[in-house]
Amino acid sequence: MAGPLKGLKVLDIATVYAAPFAAALLGDYGADVIKVEIPGKGDPVRGFQPMKLDVSIPWATVSRNKKTITLDLRKEKGQEVFLRLLADQDVLFENFRPGTLEKWGIPIERIRDVNPNIIVVRISGYGQTGPHREKAGFGTSATAFGGYTYINGDRDRPPLSPPISLVDYLTGLFATIGAVVALYHRDAGGGEGQEIDLSLYESMFRLLEIMVATYDQLGTVMERQGNDNSASVPVGTFQTADGKWMVLTTSTDRTFYRLAELMGREEMITDPRYSTNKEREKRRVELMTMVADWVRKYTASDIQILCDNHGVPISPIYSIEDIFQDPQYKARHSIVEVEHASFGKIKLPGVVPKFSKTPGSVRNSGSKLGEHNDEVYSKLGFTPEEIQILEKEGVI
Repeated sequence: MAGPLKGLKVLDIATVYAAPFAAALLGDYGADVIKVEIPGKGDPVRGFQPMKLDVSIPWATVSRNKKTITLDLRKEKGQEVFLRLLADQDVLFENFRPGTLEKWGIPIERIRDVNPNIIVVRISGYGQTGPHREKAGFGTSATAFGGYTYINGDRDRPPLSPPISLVDYLTGLFATIGAVVALYHRDAGGGEGQEIDLSLYESMFRLLEIMVATYDQLGTVMERQGNDNSASVPVGTFQTADGKWMVLTTSTDRTFYRLAELMGREEMITDPRYSTNKEREKRRVELMTMVADWVRKYTASDIQILCDNHGVPISPIYSIEDIFQDPQYKARHSIVEVEHASFGKIKLPGVVPKFSKTPGSVRNSGSKLGEHNDEVYSKLGFTPEEIQILEKEGVI
């Protein structure tokens, strides 16, 4: 279970979600990830709710597969230790406001002096360049700036921000892609180490590619549409006879034909008013009402079986409680149980995607502040006495 990234060394000096999530993803596949935190304080996520036993549950997720050490990068001696630690690392993740590392005295040139081949992933709200580069970057504001919040919600209501740190996790995915691509270029392509400049807002904006092209070509501004947010008809949420909510989609003409047959409306397959999605879009309200009335005749389990047997895509709208009970999640080990220093055990999402030959794994979570100081610093050549001195001086 070592994973395909065994031997890769990753240093995570970032905070909160985006960059730490990326580092954790590399850790899922066997990378040796060291998480650096401020002495006495730690990552802000350690204080995030919800709590159990006065310990943050979110910290258990973002700290998975990492060794945690403390080190004050603002102090000169701390920077000396940092550069010593950095010397044999492959990837460095940081997400401070642009200019912060330079202000502390750790510019990219100093990093390159000790490790010219390292991949430096720099995440910020608005990027390392441009008039907004020095603005504070947080997920909620970046989601709005990136164009997503404007289109999210019902037509007659205010825009809605996502209920999770969506842009942070999304940026973490792009950061992981960037790191792996840069490593491939360096190691397989004979290239050099380089910096990766990634902003929160651009990660969200990248998903809006159809909206961008449509505005460019047609001048159309996408507005909030509630559940009528698909270019295909009928697609949406429907309530069953037993009060459950389901999502049904007919994203192609072929799937609509299956639905029409299942509903006993075979004539719509050849009727030019319904046979193509272009025409069905003109009759969205009519078709959505028709499907809603049909679904309402059945229980959730009955409509699921009917649609499954006829190749019509439908799914229950799951709560997390539903997810924990579903056999598909269990069969694919989508939820795994790992050791936790305070809770004993904790369940977390499994590794995604799944590799056939070199699967990843979740090996630990929720490390205590500075838990691996002795292990990491002794490998750097510090004696126990020197480690104690660094602790007393507040360097670690």
